[in-house]
Amino acid sequence: MPDAIRLDKRVADLKGCSRADAELYIQNGWVSVDGSVVEAPQHMVSTEVVEIDPDARLEAAEPATILLHKPAGFDTISGRNPAAALVTPATRWADDPSGVRLLKRHFHRLTPLVPLDNDASGLMVLTQDGRVWRRLTEDGDQIEQEFVVEVAGDIAPYGLIRLNHGLSYNGRTLPPCKVSWQNEIRLRFAIKGAQGGQLRDMCAQVGLDVVAIRRLRIGKIPLAKMPAGQWRYLPVGERF
Repeated sequence: MPDAIRLDKRVADLKGCSRADAELYIQNGWVSVDGSVVEAPQHMVSTEVVEIDPDARLEAAEPATILLHKPAGFDTISGRNPAAALVTPATRWADDPSGVRLLKRHFHRLTPLVPLDNDASGLMVLTQDGRVWRRLTEDGDQIEQEFVVEVAGDIAPYGLIRLNHGLSYNGRTLPPCKVSWQNEIRLRFAIKGAQGGQLRDMCAQVGLDVVAIRRLRIGKIPLAKMPAGQWRYLPVGERF
């Protein structure tokens, strides 16, 4: 039996390329061993059949950013029921329009960003990309988020005006936001810097009970028609 060698050396020999280029081919999911894609350049092979996808391209390994439709009852940043556990190859949205190729490494070291209450649903962000992390943490309070809030009860006089400007939360006066009726039981909030529990408290201050909260948008990125519990990639080049 031939001695085992690293996969990147075998690919370099087959492709007639450098070991560095061979690593890129492997890490980007273009190489299979006995029919299964292997993304680890250090994987050892001997008699196995190693194949390189004929469409293989040399390209930089881009970190992934994942957009999840978080169901109610899951935790975003920390907690016993992390929404991040929902992100698996099997739960990728079939209609994901990003064009990004699914790779195993996209599921490693994903950092959840932009908190969303446990009892709320909607758009959630997880990323490997330091640029996205900086944008959503350092500039997070300047990025508008859109929510639909289902409510019950009768709104207090001038309640809608007060929701737009005139309420306080946790001892501080809230900056103006944009709140309007979407229909008889749903309010639309376009708001910056929302804190945990803030929307529920704002509604309570004007006599409304919150039935459900769903986040529809973060900056320029919408939830779209993605079903709850499924995810898609943020396309390369799109920004919050």
